[in-house]
Amino acid sequence: MTQTPAFEANRRRFLGATATAFAALTASGCMTRGAPAASAAARPSAKASGFAGYGALVPDPAGLLDLPEGFSYRVISRLGDAMDDGGTVPDRADGMGCFDLGNGEIALVRNHELQPRHDAGGPIAKGFGKRNGAFVPGGTTTIVLDAATLQVKRQFRSLGGTIRNCSGGVTPWGSWLTCEEAPTGPGQPYGDGLERDHGWVFEVPAAARGLVDPVPLTAMGRFNHEAAAVDPATGYVYMTEDRDDGVLYRFIPKTPGKLAEGGRLQAMSIEGLPDSRNWATALMPLRKPYPVTWIDLDEPEAPKDDLRLRAAAKGATLIARGEGLHMGVNRGQSEVFACCTSGGAKELGQILKLSPGNAGAPDMIELYFESENTDQFNFGDNLTVAPNGHLIVCEDQYTPIVDNHIRGISPDGQAYTIARLTAQTELAGGCFSPDGKVLFVNAYDPTATLAITGPWAA
Repeated sequence: MTQTPAFEANRRRFLGATATAFAALTASGCMTRGAPAASAAARPSAKASGFAGYGALVPDPAGLLDLPEGFSYRVISRLGDAMDDGGTVPDRADGMGCFDLGNGEIALVRNHELQPRHDAGGPIAKGFGKRNGAFVPGGTTTIVLDAATLQVKRQFRSLGGTIRNCSGGVTPWGSWLTCEEAPTGPGQPYGDGLERDHGWVFEVPAAARGLVDPVPLTAMGRFNHEAAAVDPATGYVYMTEDRDDGVLYRFIPKTPGKLAEGGRLQAMSIEGLPDSRNWATALMPLRKPYPVTWIDLDEPEAPKDDLRLRAAAKGATLIARGEGLHMGVNRGQSEVFACCTSGGAKELGQILKLSPGNAGAPDMIELYFESENTDQFNFGDNLTVAPNGHLIVCEDQYTPIVDNHIRGISPDGQAYTIARLTAQTELAGGCFSPDGKVLFVNAYDPTATLAITGPWAA
């Protein structure tokens, strides 16, 4: 997810070399970009899977999101819109989940990756943590839509008082796990004025009608949280960590579905593979399955923000900036897809697929995809799975002028382009409606939540 100096000093190695150029572009007003090359827009991929994408992108007359012929979008919520609780829609919309509420309604629970200095969109009546006596502005908003028309019926803040709610994940029991990418607190770096430690996971029921009581799920660990995914077969929660030297976590709850009761936190170790990043040496080849074991972690509250370091010292495998996670079920087998934003020999991104074992079989993991060029994807972040089983990946580039896309990846590893964002911001929060007909996605800053419809492949 978007890195900020306040909580992530090591944004990306090459950015230091481009900072001067970026400043010059900003000063000159030249923050523009050309049209995409015809080859990138019109060339989806080889047709090995029998599906070669949706065709060339058509420029959007409104100048926001280019889509293939037959697709369209509508903005359902944007920065500054009045909400039903008296506030306005805050900025930095990030991870998001979609839920069926019944009675013809669906809900989007949407993260806002706000730091303490940002505008909350109005006073927060109830929340988790304060800075200098006022609740910090991060948290979630909920948008309730008519499932048939996609008209907004109500929207409101549903969690307050948290910092940098980056991504998260849906649960099988109808809630959103929202994750703080902010392991800071009193007396810690960037913790000036804070009254409590941050860096937790919180749970927001999709059916909430206002601000929920914020309960930090401390047993799930304190670290630079990104996303979460729940295995419906076991109730285990998988979590990513947005750091160059991060690891993949698994939380085993004492009682499935009741995360606040605590449980056991573990880190993943790939047999014979201490490093999955493929940076200096290509240690992890494509589509080769490896057995996985899990390492128990002590002191998950991690006051020193050192969980990943202690995990690696015990043998956990390093992951290159773990971000988006999605849990799917294929022929009765659970599958966890994890996006590693800067992984791979080209440092453009990887996707891992973890298959939890059944009936005593070991968990297995493979490198499902590794981007070899920017036409495949460039810094994949949030991801979801389409009804046809293809991965949908939102890009979040770190270049002076960004050119972010929504990319598709077929089950046999063919990449193709679905959309191109023309605004200078990232795409985030991709998730499908319960009927699979609508892809919801966020433009991060300024916030705009879009509903994309079209002839999604079956």
